[in-house]
Amino acid sequence: MEESSTPLVGCSKPHLEKLTLGITRILESSPGVTEVTIIEKAPAERHMISSWEQKNNCVLPEDVKNFYLMTNGFHMTWSVKLDEHTIPLGNMAINSITKLTQLNQSSMYSLPNAPTLADLEDDAEEANENQPEKPHFDSRSVLFELDPCNGNGKVCLVYKKGKPALAKDTEIWFLDRALYWHFLTDTFTAYYRLLITHLGLPQWQYAFTNYGISPQAKQWFNMYKPITYNTNLLTEETDSFVNKLDPSKVFKSKNKTSVSKKKGPVQPSGGQKAPSAPPSASKPSSGSGNPVRK
Repeated sequence: MEESSTPLVGCSKPHLEKLTLGITRILESSPGVTEVTIIEKAPAERHMISSWEQKNNCVLPEDVKNFYLMTNGFHMTWSVKLDEHTIPLGNMAINSITKLTQLNQSSMYSLPNAPTLADLEDDAEEANENQPEKPHFDSRSVLFELDPCNGNGKVCLVYKKGKPALAKDTEIWFLDRALYWHFLTDTFTAYYRLLITHLGLPQWQYAFTNYGISPQAKQWFNMYKPITYNTNLLTEETDSFVNKLDPSKVFKSKNKTSVSKKKGPVQPSGGQKAPSAPPSASKPSSGSGNPVRK
């Protein structure tokens, strides 16, 4: 049974204000931001959570249970108005309990003996001191999709020790479009704070990968800096990046070079400056060199 949802513009209800950690007021006061919308969802029933745990043979962590008992999923969006056009930009989402489904481990194609996600396992990539052990697509790990990330990847609730899965064995990981894993947080509460403080900006999860966010997404990050400890990593090359795309600076440099090129050929070709040429040492040699050769 799917949950009921009601879209609300802004955040007028106290419980929604607590749910969004007051981020709506920050967005609404930001320049160009419009249509800050929260889809209000009814709390999940306790029997829905128990049914999910029995069906999947997994125990949900307490913070995940408390979240679903407050709201059965989360969806908040906001847009930016440029000239006369409204562009959807921010998107924060967490699947409902009914859509918290396990990643499909069946064949990716409808052909016999077709490859599966388990065939992508690379046991050579082991955990190191700075990174925990990565999840597995086979039965060693149990993976549930928390957020589809608008097609840019998947944020997953990962049980690291297979079934029967215990709540203490969970972590939050990001699976990018190339099917590589990237660690996000140890708990759901920590991930939820990351989601809110990054304002749902496009591709924000890639800030926690080795290759980072795309240049286009980085422009939005520079305009609406996330409220996060990771801001310095996201904008470490902000000045050089902005200068390359700054139209005023590009046009100014072009004007300076064009003026200098015009002044160069005008000075030697003028007839009025021929008498002043003899006093200098360099000009008579170049000027008198031609008649001597003749």
